Amino acid sequence: MVKKVIQINEEKCNGCGACAKACHEGAIGMVDGKAKLLREDYCDGLGDCLPVCPEDAISFVEKEICVSGATSVSDGHLPQWPVQIKLIAADAPCFDGADLLIAADCTAYVYREIYDRFIEGKATLIGCPKLDQVDYAEKLKDILCKNNVKSITLVRMEVPCCGGLENAVRSAIEASGKDIPWQVSVISTDGRLMAR
Repeated sequence: MVKKVIQINEEKCNGCGACAKACHEGAIGMVDGKAKLLREDYCDGLGDCLPVCPEDAISFVEKEICVSGATSVSDGHLPQWPVQIKLIAADAPCFDGADLLIAADCTAYVYREIYDRFIEGKATLIGCPKLDQVDYAEKLKDILCKNNVKSITLVRMEVPCCGGLENAVRSAIEASGKDIPWQVSVISTDGRLMAR
């Protein structure tokens, strides 16, 4: 998988450790007094480490990496990482020319056929507007504006809080100015796909 990860220039690194402290994923560590990217597959590509480096020793590169455990969607794995709406970059390569799945967090735990029925062949995003306490409309609009998304499937729970996710998708499509076909599937709290 091609992924945006950080690269550390060891010659510039002064060994302060600020980047390792700023990395919430544990991808950076200190080795022999220098910062090192210990796990490329842990790097989320968001760059929390960049602004804290006093020596400008960190930059981004795109490279082919092996994500630990990821094989294919048919094996029950997600097609890209990260999948959280608030974490993934709006210009992530997985979105361009993709059919997009946006799913409420709970759906994967309640609806056992979610991989075969919805995830396979789609770039996948998940979120919960109630737990994250955020309106995803702006981030989704950026994703739609920066990429050629072919279609959107929203999978939500029947509960009222999932209405926030549906409203965010609707608002994002309208704000993008694009005519993107989209559909909504609703999962009941007892794990049934409901008619709509």
